[in-house]
Amino acid sequence: MTTGRYAIARLALAFGISRRQKRMGEAATEAHLLREAEQYLGELIWTEVEEVEELGIEYWNLRRLSKKRDELTETLEKAEEKLRDAHDERTERLSSVSEKNESLMDQRTTLVTELEALARKRDTIVARAREVRRVFDGVKAKLEVLQQDADGKAEEVTKAKSRLKELRGQFDEIKAERDSIAQEVESLDKRIDGLDKQIDTERKTQREDTAGSFHVIGDMNREISRCKAEIGVIVTEMQQLYGEIGRHVSLNFRQDDACRRACAKQRPMVEVMSALRRSILLNHRLSNAS
Repeated sequence: MTTGRYAIARLALAFGISRRQKRMGEAATEAHLLREAEQYLGELIWTEVEEVEELGIEYWNLRRLSKKRDELTETLEKAEEKLRDAHDERTERLSSVSEKNESLMDQRTTLVTELEALARKRDTIVARAREVRRVFDGVKAKLEVLQQDADGKAEEVTKAKSRLKELRGQFDEIKAERDSIAQEVESLDKRIDGLDKQIDTERKTQREDTAGSFHVIGDMNREISRCKAEIGVIVTEMQQLYGEIGRHVSLNFRQDDACRRACAKQRPMVEVMSALRRSILLNHRLSNAS
């Protein structure tokens, strides 16, 4: 709102043209812009206002808060670096242990596959032994009948005895083969048990090795949260002090030499802020006159 526009608006008001809501809205928007400008100006020039006695408390509080913020920022950066290192270490350990476990699991899978093949082979041998046994029992029964039969032919008895001997030989071979497979199965079972123990040991080692990293990660996360929260409080307080400095300097730069020197590099911004204040005042006058 310039002086010219104010004059036109006053003339329109005299003819009954009132735009009260528009004026109030413009004044509110301009007031918000002015507060932001005061805060921004204060942030730019606060290091230059040490000579302004009226701003002594704001200046020295900002010095104190700025130092504390820098210390917290340094602590935050160190905590974030430790957190990254802990994550990298944990990832490296997990990757290393994972490779070991993967190798052990591959070996276990191979042994289990061999064990399953042996189990199928053993089942086949047992089935063969069962068939041989059935044939043996049949031939034995035949021999008993032939021996009890007075008319039994000696030739058939001889053949039956020969067949029984042959079947016993087959059965002995099958039994030996079965025993050999049983030993292989037992050996594989022991190797699988050994691998299971190794896998459990590796997993336990993994938990122990990564426990330290998890502890560091937890501590650093808490430290980071604490630092960010404290920095947030400090930044909010500093912004309030920036606003106080920007308001005081922009209001007194014409009559106060120290304020004028402090904002010398920001003179165009200060002039714009003065224009905003005039516009807010004129909009309020028009709003109240409506």
